[in-house]
Amino acid sequence: MFSKKMHQAMNDQIQHELYSAYIYLSMSAYFESENYPGFAQWMRIQFEEEMAHAFRFYDYIHSRGERVTLLPIGQPPAEYESPLAAFEAALEHEQKITGDIHRLYALATEENDYPSLSFLQWFIDEQVEEEEHVGGVVDNVKRVSGVSHAMLMLDRELGQRQPPAEVEEE
Repeated sequence: MFSKKMHQAMNDQIQHELYSAYIYLSMSAYFESENYPGFAQWMRIQFEEEMAHAFRFYDYIHSRGERVTLLPIGQPPAEYESPLAAFEAALEHEQKITGDIHRLYALATEENDYPSLSFLQWFIDEQVEEEEHVGGVVDNVKRVSGVSHAMLMLDRELGQRQPPAEVEEE
């Protein structure tokens, strides 16, 4: 049974995922303005992934016979002290989203909502990957901070990132 409580929590998660997308799009704009096109491209792909995540929840709610209710999305930060500060903010945000997903999973457990448990397992695995990926970028930016040519090389490397197959298919 898809409880009212679970339905609302899933609608809330759509808002969280859309806000995540908005944050990454804002970070992409920040990096474009700072002349880091590779970092901007990397964040733009993050934006696309978060949009795909929102649509997974959107489709899931409909598959359970319920209606999606879109909630307002706040304005994301537009400025960062440095590329490192932006990537650290991205990591902190991913950790927050991990907590949101864990709370959804706990609610599904409490509600004995086995279809939602199965659905949410993908997101649990995805968040492990997201934190590892963003954390790796944070580590790399820390390593090269202060070395301008190394920062440019890292910018080029991150600019090579391609969208995952699931984003391209949707």
